[in-house]
Amino acid sequence: MKFIKKRSSRLFARPLARPLARPLALPTGALLVTLSTFIVLVTIAPPVSAQLPAGFTKLETGDAAPDFDLPGVDDKNHQLTDYANSKVLMVVFTCNHCPTAQAYEQRLNQMVADYADQGLAIVAISPNDPLAVRLDELRYSDVGDTLEDMKVRAKEADFRFPYLYDGEDQKVSLSYGVMATPHVYVFDRQRKLRYQGRIDDSESGDNIQSDDARNAVDAILAGKNVLVEKTRVFGCSTKWIAKRKSAKEAVKRWSQEPVELTVAGKQDIKSLAANHSDKYRLVNVWATWCAPCVEELPQLVEINRMYRDRNFEMITISTDTASDMEKALQVLKDKQCSSRNLLFASEKRDELFDRLDPRSEGGVPYTVLIAPGGEVVYRQHNSIDAATLKKEIVTRIGRTYASDKK
Repeated sequence: MKFIKKRSSRLFARPLARPLARPLALPTGALLVTLSTFIVLVTIAPPVSAQLPAGFTKLETGDAAPDFDLPGVDDKNHQLTDYANSKVLMVVFTCNHCPTAQAYEQRLNQMVADYADQGLAIVAISPNDPLAVRLDELRYSDVGDTLEDMKVRAKEADFRFPYLYDGEDQKVSLSYGVMATPHVYVFDRQRKLRYQGRIDDSESGDNIQSDDARNAVDAILAGKNVLVEKTRVFGCSTKWIAKRKSAKEAVKRWSQEPVELTVAGKQDIKSLAANHSDKYRLVNVWATWCAPCVEELPQLVEINRMYRDRNFEMITISTDTASDMEKALQVLKDKQCSSRNLLFASEKRDELFDRLDPRSEGGVPYTVLIAPGGEVVYRQHNSIDAATLKKEIVTRIGRTYASDKK
């Protein structure tokens, strides 16, 4: 065994929400186990195929840029030759859902503006298979990684660069050797690789010490050597097609979570609305006899699975009578709704809404998002629009790791 002294570093403190991509240069199959003040390196040597998919190729400095012909969010196909007139080409593999990738979106936009008349072309490519992304990996986003989702994100973030989709067969991503999102490749006029790695050394954008991608671009434009040709990437691991199995297993595991329903009184609802927790609290009022209520439950279950591991929780409140409690519980079980589920103890619904949200006009379904401290920051009479609600939630709880520290 080899012992490595543990350092105080975000590398080891990173929340489990973030799938790290090769944070340390370890031997094949190396396993890190934290023990007190040491990291124990244990070699278990699994086959290489368990680590990277077939066809994965690592580019080296001086290699030619692999060709591509991919659909973009502009409904056009883009090829490598489309950028032949640019002095420098920067290919950035990024995606919608990754908090690190989102942290760099506006920095990429700024690079487009800063180098507008200097001959730099920036092309972003999403490498991920959308079906390989688990719901809980979307906890920092309101959209997934499909091409349609990319169109939504590109418009929302006002991307000033082409954004292409490689999730269909991932051949381009394999040919570049994409380890994570974001992963940058900078090519010169002859389309030879001069730099690959991170964009810079500060995910939050604070106190940037090494502006690696910009340094490489500047050197190439000035006809100089790139001093640092390769850096480690950090971000979210590439979601290769082989990871679909993990996504399916997660859904199966979630479907087996226990579902319970408990009775809540007027004081319980008042306390719930006051929200003395540090979490945003999504509350949905529903009933078994309300068809729209039952129909939207799967969307709410999906939202809960996406965000529940952050500063978020979901609570359902049934307005069914006590005699229909078993019926309500069965509906919740059928919909796999394993959140906190309540049944209001009184048949007087005004007593419920007076305490939950006095601005409610009555009727179900009714959904509110309550901020810590009790302010209702979102309310929806009748059925929710899932896309709008997800956007509201992630806007409140944040899209990047830096938002977790606020």
